[in-house]
Amino acid sequence: MAIYKMIRKQVIPADIATLWDFFKDPSNLTAITPSYMNFVIKTMDTSDDIYAGQMITYSVAPIAKIPLFWMTEITAVEKHRYFIDEQRRGPYKMWHHQHHFTATEKGVEMTDIVHYELPLGILGQIAHWLFVKRQLNQIFDYRYHKIEALFN
Repeated sequence: MAIYKMIRKQVIPADIATLWDFFKDPSNLTAITPSYMNFVIKTMDTSDDIYAGQMITYSVAPIAKIPLFWMTEITAVEKHRYFIDEQRRGPYKMWHHQHHFTATEKGVEMTDIVHYELPLGILGQIAHWLFVKRQLNQIFDYRYHKIEALFN
């Protein structure tokens, strides 16, 4: 059982309230996700704010355009500081994604910490080595550049 960890940091020249408003809205995920992922939000709560217990469903097609169902739950929120989403159903055996926001002199340092585990035991570990790790890095690289373009 291999649990992987990825950490990404980015300083964004904006204020926390502006960034929080952007990232709390699941519909903005489409703008920062590569189009080849065929990311589509299926259902989401239309509340004005993010909250623990909020459920969001998507479809993604990371491999050969085969759509996969993904359901995440927001499990913890501290406004303007962090929120955590966890996969309830989807392509990973486990997905735990922390989004942290810290005010700095240059704007906001946003830190993503992702812990994830793949299904299928040794086959999942081989898939991680062959393409999953690379694909996740590409997705977060894309996200980094899109956020740069949106907020600079």
